[in-house]
Amino acid sequence: MSETKKALPILFAVMFLVMVGFGIIIPVLPFYAENVGASPTQLGLLMAVYSLMQLIFAPMWGRISDRIGRKPVIMIGILGLSVSFFLMGFSSQLWMLYAARIIGGFLSSANMPTVMAYVADITSPEDRGKGMGIVGAAVGLGFVFGPAIGGIFSKYSLSTPFYIAGASSFITFFLVWVLLQESLKKEDRSQPHSEKESLWKAFNGSISILFILQLFISLSLSGLEATFAYYAAKKAGLGTVTLGYLFMIMGLAGAIVQGGLVGRMTKKYGEGLVIQIGIIVSAIGFALILLVNSFTTAAIFLTIFGIGNGVIRPSVSALLTKKSTSGHGSATGLLSSFDSLGRIAGPPLGGMLFSIAIGLPYISGIILSIIALLLYQMYTLKSKKTATMN
Repeated sequence: MSETKKALPILFAVMFLVMVGFGIIIPVLPFYAENVGASPTQLGLLMAVYSLMQLIFAPMWGRISDRIGRKPVIMIGILGLSVSFFLMGFSSQLWMLYAARIIGGFLSSANMPTVMAYVADITSPEDRGKGMGIVGAAVGLGFVFGPAIGGIFSKYSLSTPFYIAGASSFITFFLVWVLLQESLKKEDRSQPHSEKESLWKAFNGSISILFILQLFISLSLSGLEATFAYYAAKKAGLGTVTLGYLFMIMGLAGAIVQGGLVGRMTKKYGEGLVIQIGIIVSAIGFALILLVNSFTTAAIFLTIFGIGNGVIRPSVSALLTKKSTSGHGSATGLLSSFDSLGRIAGPPLGGMLFSIAIGLPYISGIILSIIALLLYQMYTLKSKKTATMN
């Protein structure tokens, strides 16, 4: 498929640049918000409002892309991201920052589900995992390089990283406009149905269990991300710079596995086995994190967790787009929503558990992984049952 060979590198570049832009502002936003008078609670809300918009609007964009095609929706998402970064750079009051985050969350929630749907359009079922893995690797690498770039440029001024992120998104917009071909043929586009029915249409039968599985995975991951800085400081005396390196190592390991391993493994063993292995490895990673006592142990154990966690999402996406009957965009849009829900609930839950006992977020991570594993078994049983009935 020459079309796939041409499109996948472009999609990789698009998601990489989008995530670099997104990552650039991570180390800067807390200080920037503080400068315009935000309290820690307001900063938390500023982070959450973005995920909330993604939760609400990702299924809508996925569904729109099933109707009008992928390319225009990806372009809307990237342009929206660019505008929101520039608005944040200009913000001199807290309400302006909130407005920028709301606009950014609303429009950029078009990116992930539509790119995933695009991959599903252009890959054969057996290569689907590879395609999803490549997009996942781009996201991971963007998160690795973005915060580092943001940290460097924040030395000039706190608003510089926002302008760089805005410019990088704007360049990505032109890249898509000029280089990316539409993947959804006119005859494959869905007709407008009644709004209510089509939004949750993807959430039916045995595959509904896969959405809930993804929710538990993203809940456990975001709980770890929110608390690990405090945990590593208490257990191993690590500071912010070394923590940056740690997440960089974990991100790189996850990206390498997603870009190289996921495709081969899903092709050879099928998505189901890869999802189960990923869940088991991340549960082992959570257990090992309880034994962290130095930078080296933190780096090794986080990497084990990162590798396990890294293979789950692309494999779930690949399996969903194979099994769903409601259009690739609807399925990936709903998956993004469940992912966002985990990202909204995970940090406060992790923080609460951490305040009770510092190891609790990771013990709960093991429990959530076991639940996810059981959910996968449920999915298999239900699928077999449906297949025999048909």
